[in-house]
Amino acid sequence: MPTLSLTNFNIVVSVLGGWISLFGLVSYLLKENFYLSEALISLLAGVAVSPSATNLIRPLEYAGSEENLNAITLSFTRLVLGVQLVLAGVQLPSRYLKKEWIPLTILVGPIMTLMWLTSSLLIWGLVPDLNFLHALAVASCVTPTDPVLSNVIVKGRFADHNVPKELQRIIIAESGANDGLGYPFLFIALYLIKYIGDGGVAESGGAGIAMGLWFGETWGYTIILSIIYGAVVGWLAKELLHWAEEHKFVDRESFLVFAISLALFIVGTCGMIGSDDVLACFVAGNLFTWDDWFRLETMDDSLQPTVDMLLNVSIFMWLGAICPWEEFVHNDVVPIGRLLALGVLILLIRRLPWVLAIHKWIPQIEEIKQATFVGFFGPVGISAIFYLYITLEFIGTMNVDGEPREDMAKLPQTVKVVVWFIAICSIVVHGLSIPLGKAGFAIPRTLSGGPAGSSSVDVRGQLPFNLGTRVSTIMGARLHSRSRRSSQDGPGGGGGGGVDAGGPIYRIGGSVIPDRNQPGPAMAVGDSRELTDRDTPNRISTPPLPTRTIRFPDGQATRPVNLPTAGQTA
Repeated sequence: MPTLSLTNFNIVVSVLGGWISLFGLVSYLLKENFYLSEALISLLAGVAVSPSATNLIRPLEYAGSEENLNAITLSFTRLVLGVQLVLAGVQLPSRYLKKEWIPLTILVGPIMTLMWLTSSLLIWGLVPDLNFLHALAVASCVTPTDPVLSNVIVKGRFADHNVPKELQRIIIAESGANDGLGYPFLFIALYLIKYIGDGGVAESGGAGIAMGLWFGETWGYTIILSIIYGAVVGWLAKELLHWAEEHKFVDRESFLVFAISLALFIVGTCGMIGSDDVLACFVAGNLFTWDDWFRLETMDDSLQPTVDMLLNVSIFMWLGAICPWEEFVHNDVVPIGRLLALGVLILLIRRLPWVLAIHKWIPQIEEIKQATFVGFFGPVGISAIFYLYITLEFIGTMNVDGEPREDMAKLPQTVKVVVWFIAICSIVVHGLSIPLGKAGFAIPRTLSGGPAGSSSVDVRGQLPFNLGTRVSTIMGARLHSRSRRSSQDGPGGGGGGGVDAGGPIYRIGGSVIPDRNQPGPAMAVGDSRELTDRDTPNRISTPPLPTRTIRFPDGQATRPVNLPTAGQTA
């Protein structure tokens, strides 16, 4: 007899597949018309199926313990960041890191350091009884900008219409580089907590051993080794794929998926040696397209964006399901009022003032509007959750007899509550900023100052630019006259080539591009009004060209006119 099999696997697969299908049905409407990010929508979907709501998805039950759940989330975020950062590196033009190393160094050097210190001071000031070293560790988790949330301003319709290409690229490069460079900020705080946090009771060596480990292990083994490893693997992958493609050894499907498989390989191998897989993935992606060959070959392909979308939807549903919502209100470390104030202040002053102060040294940021835009959009998301669980994993290694050290008793809950809350705030605020901005509440409509005629369309509504008054008039008049002629001429009628002697006169010739420096009345395509002397003087700034006069019918009496054929002189 058939029975229901409500196993965890069946429920999870059904919920995930159903949500992705439902979201796909209206994805264009939500993302391109309403400018809503898939991250925010999927986060809300995850909340709806979480134990706090319908209880369809029960992550803690699947994991078996809090420790296993933390390990699963850390691995999931590593996977998503690795794939995302290889694809981010692939998106950048040839030799981009070499050409733009100065502005990129400013963004991931002084600006990132100031972001870390500002966040530390805010957290230290608003979280009661918090040691400043602990505040430095918590702030390091929310310092990097998130590459997944940054996609909302570097991809899609809004980015194409409002964000200059060079600005998009520097945002992609910064979010990719600073994700991997979060390790030094985190581990200088963690090493100091370990060796001097309790006055050296549990660990001997003091600040000297802490700084030695920071320079040797964090910078040498984690950062520098990952850069070298990512560069070598990316370059070898590029050469091998070139060779295989030249010899016709690789089919199209394997060619397209190569960057994604490269990301998986780097995440796995870097994880085994304990290096920075996130930074290695970004460097490998950039070296993989150092000659721009792979980027141009796959520019029109949809496989990479499809995988990107599947990963984004899945990870943010998972984050919505595991987020500790109850702990935001009921915890032993920070009241909800202070937590709300901290979330607002982090989003407003963690990054924005420093970008405004230094934007003149970044050539991609041309004006104050763009500096405000870049400063505000420094989202906190998956990378913050990634560093959160790295922090919790490291704190677990400092337990004494299975219990946290006395000086660190509240640190795990503090970092968990604060980082999760700031990440949720950022996902919601940055996910809604573009729709609100387009409605006129938050940001200017246009950042790049495009041409005024960019909204004009042709007869079928497809032309993205303004052809100009005279050509538009001719097109409209010719279409109008042909339709009138075909309805009035009977079988065998001779009016097919006739024009009215008293009809309006139009000119063909001169430039079809209007002079932007001279104001003049614009005329929509298909407008058949007669061109007058008032229209032309301000629109034509080029020397007069040879012209031809043609008379079009106006639907009344007509008589035949012989036009010159090929080889004749008009």
